[in-house]
Amino acid sequence: MERIKVWDPVVRVFHWTLVAGFAANALFVDDDSKLHQWIGYAILGLVAIRVLWGVVGTRYARFANFPPSLSGSLDQIREMAGGETHRHVGHTPLGALMIYNILATLLVIGLSGYLMTTNMFWGVEWPEELHEVAVTWAEISVVLHIVAVLYESWRTSVNLPRAMVTGCKVLPSD
Repeated sequence: MERIKVWDPVVRVFHWTLVAGFAANALFVDDDSKLHQWIGYAILGLVAIRVLWGVVGTRYARFANFPPSLSGSLDQIREMAGGETHRHVGHTPLGALMIYNILATLLVIGLSGYLMTTNMFWGVEWPEELHEVAVTWAEISVVLHIVAVLYESWRTSVNLPRAMVTGCKVLPSD
């Protein structure tokens, strides 16, 4: 077994704080409340911090370490379909696409939510419709993300949820 420090505290705190905030707004907090708005602003702040950290952060947190790659994603799908196992220290190509998807979707949610509070867009329907579509897409993405993490943990024998708690991936020796 090889133990590799991958996820720094900024990435882990971002991840779990985002989980808590998104779950609170999606499941527990009244959509029309000030608390819903403040949690949304906090999520926008978290995304801003994560984007900054994606530029200046530690090795595996930097976007340069996991650029979006259609060819890499297709290779990963072929690998999975063929029963091959390639363990990635950082993000997998499909995982990278999911991260970019979720970050972009959260920006759309936050900005459309903000527009709904302005006088300029008061009573205008498209910001609310965009907000609702983006929230639905985010919820679908979160479910797919959880399923994929559990599947990849099983397929590669690397406990990905534990790695996001401890910061270390334990890679089995082949």
